[in-house]
Amino acid sequence: MESQQVSLPLKPSQIREKASSDCLLYMDGIDLLARRQEINPSFLSILLTLPDDNAAIAYLRALARETVEKVYGDQVFLRGLVEISSYCKNNCRYCGIRRSNTTLKRYRMKPQMILQCCEEGYRYGMRTFVLQGGEDSWWTDERLCQLVADIRTKFPDCAITLSMGERSRESYQKLFDAGADRYLLRHETANSEHYAYLHPADMSFAHRMQCLQDLKEIGYQVGCGFMVGSPGQTFQTICEDLQFILSFRPQMVGIGPFVATENTPFAKERNGSVERTLRLLAIIRLLHPHVLLPATTALGSLHPMGREQGILSGANVLMPNLSPVENREQYHIYDHKICLGDSVDHCYACLETRIHSTGRRLVVDRGDYR
Repeated sequence: MESQQVSLPLKPSQIREKASSDCLLYMDGIDLLARRQEINPSFLSILLTLPDDNAAIAYLRALARETVEKVYGDQVFLRGLVEISSYCKNNCRYCGIRRSNTTLKRYRMKPQMILQCCEEGYRYGMRTFVLQGGEDSWWTDERLCQLVADIRTKFPDCAITLSMGERSRESYQKLFDAGADRYLLRHETANSEHYAYLHPADMSFAHRMQCLQDLKEIGYQVGCGFMVGSPGQTFQTICEDLQFILSFRPQMVGIGPFVATENTPFAKERNGSVERTLRLLAIIRLLHPHVLLPATTALGSLHPMGREQGILSGANVLMPNLSPVENREQYHIYDHKICLGDSVDHCYACLETRIHSTGRRLVVDRGDYR
């Protein structure tokens, strides 16, 4: 899909010049949020419910863009995503690769194919590889450590990110020692009751939080995150998510709109809001200016310019898919996923055009937390 033209936002000072007195009050509140890096629930409620055309929302997003550029300049970092297995032992109620989905044809990539995917990404300037999969018991510590070590040997200038779910602290330590740099484990919600609603009884909110703490203590650059508009999410749970991010101080935060998916208990639920996701991206950027913040594929799946708008709301990371085309539909974590049939060269050219339209640029860089 070719990128449409996007309108670059005005600078915060330019938006202020044209604002009404009521909007100026909201803008003062946004400035206070950015300066103190604190959550005021009442004001957060206002930011999430203002009309889309309110000048304060344009100001929020423009200030987030200005904030990220102070830390990372005009750089947008690429993470080459390799979806290594669609097998999963878990039965999360929102996920298309949940174990109860018997309609899905499963696959598991061979290590040599994974290395070939990394080679292709490297040719296109990607210097971070993300190995993502369901919680697949075939990927033992021994096998996964060997894969990480092989990637580290072959691509010593690259960062290795894992997104393989909950494992023991011992396992995380072994993988770190083998050469993994980062670990993505979305907390999904910082509210224990909401967590229990989204997940089966054999999964524990306390264990998810312990995994995140273990990862941080070991020394990983850690990513958490949540779905915007997930079933059962309330304004209160969003506040708790933001408070958790403030206290945990992850190096990465991944948020994207919930997408209702066939063959899951939430198939009939409403999709999450793209607009609310963009506002929360901007708020997270102001609360945590140095965070690495992706414009997710889910944004682009629900809106043709979702990723561009994410970049214009303070995001600075994209995750193009390096997985073999024949496997991508089988890694069916949600419906309507874009770019399933795109080759890596087509995907890279498309992203380059899209990002250029936002006034930013793709760079050959590991994109470490600063």
